[in-house]
Amino acid sequence: MIVDLAQLLIFGIIVDWAFRKLSVPGVIGMLLLGTAFGPHLLNRINPELLTASGDLRMLALVVILLRAGFELSKKTLNKVGGRVALLSVVPALMEGAAVTVLGPPLLGLTTMESAVLGSVLAAVSPAVVVPMMIGFIGRGMGAAKGIPTMVLAASALDNGFVIVVYSALVGILTGQSVNIAWKLAGIPMAIALGIGVGLIAGLALFHLFSRFNPRATKRVLVILALSVILAHIEHLIAGRVPFAALPAIMAIGFIILEKDEHMAHELSVRFGKIWVFAEIVLFTLVGTQVNIDAALKAGMIGAAALIAGGLAARSLGVRLCLIGSGLNRGERLFVVVSYIPKATVQAAIGGGAMLVMAAAGMDTGPGEIILAVAVFSILLTAPLGALAIAFTGERTLETTDSPFDDARAAAIESEGDAQ
Repeated sequence: MIVDLAQLLIFGIIVDWAFRKLSVPGVIGMLLLGTAFGPHLLNRINPELLTASGDLRMLALVVILLRAGFELSKKTLNKVGGRVALLSVVPALMEGAAVTVLGPPLLGLTTMESAVLGSVLAAVSPAVVVPMMIGFIGRGMGAAKGIPTMVLAASALDNGFVIVVYSALVGILTGQSVNIAWKLAGIPMAIALGIGVGLIAGLALFHLFSRFNPRATKRVLVILALSVILAHIEHLIAGRVPFAALPAIMAIGFIILEKDEHMAHELSVRFGKIWVFAEIVLFTLVGTQVNIDAALKAGMIGAAALIAGGLAARSLGVRLCLIGSGLNRGERLFVVVSYIPKATVQAAIGGGAMLVMAAAGMDTGPGEIILAVAVFSILLTAPLGALAIAFTGERTLETTDSPFDDARAAAIESEGDAQ
């Protein structure tokens, strides 16, 4: 397994470099590399690595969410907080509703099966969006209006909302006893509890670090380990206590940033170095989940039309959320395209309905279609979305001095001194 991971890293670095030379986001090359090496094409990945890919992808996602937290300033969030709340719910609801309506005529699914598919497709990919937003934040692009911060925070909350809705709909589809009112009430409760736990954990870590002053590397390891545990706790208590780990992980970085900017940016620099490794692992392993044959079985034309219809509804939802935001036409377009990429959640839960249907003794044919369309959505939207974000961001976001440039520069300088 280690040898296969080493090969992915080597090829990933080469592909990333080659695509960047072509002025194409490196993430596209990594996704294509993983797809080519995966079990559905060349089959060059050890099955043990594929078995462990879920944990490795989660670890990489934790790293990027922690980096995101260290960029979430209170001042910026106060400016865009209301938009974040809207963007984390409205676009997903509108896309899910559109897929629910389009599923029966285009794919022959029932309304409930289409609703489940809609919940699978409705999530934006933080794995694609968050690192790109961090890049814009680091360069001070869109900083004056807090645009990348708004998209970054909303994309993480969007995932928590969608996954809760998905679990409720799957329960209804398979005849499980599901309390809809409790599930709906659990969405804001899960997000609020997650943020609260993250703030408490981050505050405790800050006081611990301030008192004992461990090396930055040890601080990073402690934060990373605690974040992984929080993600695991979410799975352990799922269905009993509403808890969202993604906002909890981001809140850790947020509170440390509020308490000590220098410490936060010093940690962010370290996590940035870990991300060099984690990025390749995340996107190549997401690529290995892509089954082109399964995507073809869904019916290319019908599936493409359904995905396009869902994205059109989602884009309309984003535009509605931005009414009165003060963003110009180009900046609004940037936010719209930032909500295109799908990858992480679709790869994680795309096959869930099929497994649950099989366990319930139901016909798994609709579940196979749901999985196939989820895979097809990754193929269509992840590379195109990443390319669109890079293209529109460079042309629409105004560059200003980042509010944390001095603290970040000092952190990088101290990092260099430590080495």
